[in-house]
Amino acid sequence: MGAMSTSDITTTAVCYTGSLPVTDPDCLVTREVPVPSPGPHDLLVEVEAVSVNPVDVKQRAGAPADPTTGFSVLGYDAAGTVVAVGEEVTLFTPGDAVFYAGQIDRPGTDQRLHLVDERLAGHRPTTVSAAEAASFPLTMITAWEVLFDRLRLTTDSAGTLLVVGATGGVGSAMLQLAEALLPQVRTIATASGAERTQWVRDLGAEHVVDHHLDGHAFADAVLTAAPGGVNWLFTAHSEGQIPLYARIVRPFGDIVAIDDGPRDVEPLKGRSIAWHWELMFTRSLEQTPDMVGQHDLLEKVAALVDAGQVRPTVSEHLSPITAGTLQEAHHLVESNHTLGKVVVSGWE
Repeated sequence: MGAMSTSDITTTAVCYTGSLPVTDPDCLVTREVPVPSPGPHDLLVEVEAVSVNPVDVKQRAGAPADPTTGFSVLGYDAAGTVVAVGEEVTLFTPGDAVFYAGQIDRPGTDQRLHLVDERLAGHRPTTVSAAEAASFPLTMITAWEVLFDRLRLTTDSAGTLLVVGATGGVGSAMLQLAEALLPQVRTIATASGAERTQWVRDLGAEHVVDHHLDGHAFADAVLTAAPGGVNWLFTAHSEGQIPLYARIVRPFGDIVAIDDGPRDVEPLKGRSIAWHWELMFTRSLEQTPDMVGQHDLLEKVAALVDAGQVRPTVSEHLSPITAGTLQEAHHLVESNHTLGKVVVSGWE
């Protein structure tokens, strides 16, 4: 079917009603929520799998629930099947298998039926499961935008990229994209311990630096691997690190951060180091003219997956999608000890 009215339809959703710790049994609850009719560019998707990202944990623990309804639905990754489309949709038809990361200003993906703008979704890879497909969107979109939109790297780019926080979801995605698409870019990853060191090497890191080293030892290790400093630095952990970054990034280099970051980047000025922010929700929040760019890049990611050049980085796969299972997934992500991604699939 195409466009449809869903005003009388409800669907099961996992929500939070207040900022409760993950140990509280009521930190996530199940609700029946209305399914609004698809807007002109919306897809109504039957969700088969989701993943849990740090943004989910951060929102549950610190952001108030919607004051109108008393609850908010989390979730910024999904894989599922299109069951209906808005009247102006051109990229998909009912029955298409899709994957996407959704929008931060609309209800999340932790529900059976979910609306997403077609310009933010891609046809999901055919060679992986729904659960594995759900591990890709948010981290791959972020990594892609860092490399190709913020840093503007191309196949001709040559130099060294330092990935700080390389064992996380975004870092794991970035190492794979660099290995697959940037033949002249050398990657240095931060990791600690044998298992994590092997993880990043398997994803394409050419050098590994222990991020538990103190500032001077860490800088010395980076500068040994990249004499003169690195050209580009990606960080998920920038607070308090600016003096260190000013030492290890080359003059005229670039830094991209995805955390809340520092308030003072003045130490970078002397070396003319550029500071960039990356938020993969900017296109949808601002309704930018190039919103369809997220669809385009997810199509490219799917092709890389199906060609065997990019693989899922799922470390924990839980089932089914319930408040209790998602609470367990939140706990795993909040521990900061997980490698790659935590996914949850199937409904009771």
